[in-house]
Amino acid sequence: MEEYNLHTLPNGIRVVHKQVPHTQIAHWGIMLDIGSRDELPYQQGLAHFWEHMAFKGTQKRKSYHIINRLETVGGELNAYTTKEKVCFHASLLASHSDKAIELLSDISFHSIFPEKQIEKERGVILEEMAMYHDSPEDAIQDEFDEVVFQNHQLGKNILGTSETVRSFGRDDLQTFIAANLDTQRIVVSLVSNLPFKKAIKQAEKYLYDLPYSTTQRVRTSPEIYVPQIIKTPRGMTQAQVAMGRPAYALMDEKRLPFFMLVNLLGGPGMNSRFNMTLREKYGLVYSIEANYAPFLDTGFLGVYFGTEPNNLERAMQLVNKELRLLREKPLTTIQLRNLKEQLMGQLAMSEESNQSFMLMMAKSILDTGKVDSLSELFTEIDAVTAPQLQDIAQEMFDESQWSTLAFIPENE
Repeated sequence: MEEYNLHTLPNGIRVVHKQVPHTQIAHWGIMLDIGSRDELPYQQGLAHFWEHMAFKGTQKRKSYHIINRLETVGGELNAYTTKEKVCFHASLLASHSDKAIELLSDISFHSIFPEKQIEKERGVILEEMAMYHDSPEDAIQDEFDEVVFQNHQLGKNILGTSETVRSFGRDDLQTFIAANLDTQRIVVSLVSNLPFKKAIKQAEKYLYDLPYSTTQRVRTSPEIYVPQIIKTPRGMTQAQVAMGRPAYALMDEKRLPFFMLVNLLGGPGMNSRFNMTLREKYGLVYSIEANYAPFLDTGFLGVYFGTEPNNLERAMQLVNKELRLLREKPLTTIQLRNLKEQLMGQLAMSEESNQSFMLMMAKSILDTGKVDSLSELFTEIDAVTAPQLQDIAQEMFDESQWSTLAFIPENE
């Protein structure tokens, strides 16, 4: 069986499809190459606002009908916004597949943004912002973006600011979409038991007549990075810490080996080096994680943990010690083999989720024009050498080039 099929509509929209014969669920997604980095300063939060408002009324539906369209047949409708993407997606019984792509195309391209709904949703988003601000482990991740990407839109909070969110109206949404919508940068993705021809027929039914659209948008890259160390008092009992730096871009040949190193340090496994040292050996944290996010023209590495204020310096020293070990000491043959096997297992398990695979296909087609098979990924992983990893560690794990943001309890 083919890993996936790809079809391009006359308007430039690409449809990527994978048939999974044994499933009874259809997972549809429409992903647009538009994100918060495409906002102008006064538009901060507008992509996310659009994601919310897409559900609030179209040319033929009110919000009530949008909400109930799929839920009455047991389906789910959702959306999310990232720095570079907006995605609307749905999951439901494959026998109702047509309903999902019809609704997704409706909210993605035919929303009317009713003024009364804008006022209501403004309040909802302001509450969402307050919720994140009251959660230090979430707030520090957003604020650390700005430390790393100083004065660039990649560093701005996807939710926006209270000032910008309070200012948005229908014209702002329509202007933003018109300035950024490019049908050649839209991917429709489907994982279901539907044959390819039937999937394309359903997609064409609702997307074929969508007018071709293009944009002259140019994404600007972040300027020179300057490491910073910032400590901010906050009303809380635990210290929260973010450490990291800019990293490799999406198409950089070092991206995969770097991802392997980040996975080794603070990936999802309980045997990550950070977890084994800071939690299991010394009991300084409940959890610690490392995340690597590649973008079009740069990347982001962040390490996050919370600890008692009197353990803060010790915890940071131990993080730097693990970085130093990878710089100074190459992985042994057994360590390298274990690292590869663990990552390959994680990737294989992630593909067991058809919904996750559908979203991954859409993003991969937008970013690279193709979807790598597991066998291709495994071949790439297997080719990585210990000297390669050490060279990358020496380049990326120099703590003098890392920034730190720490929230410190006010009474400390």
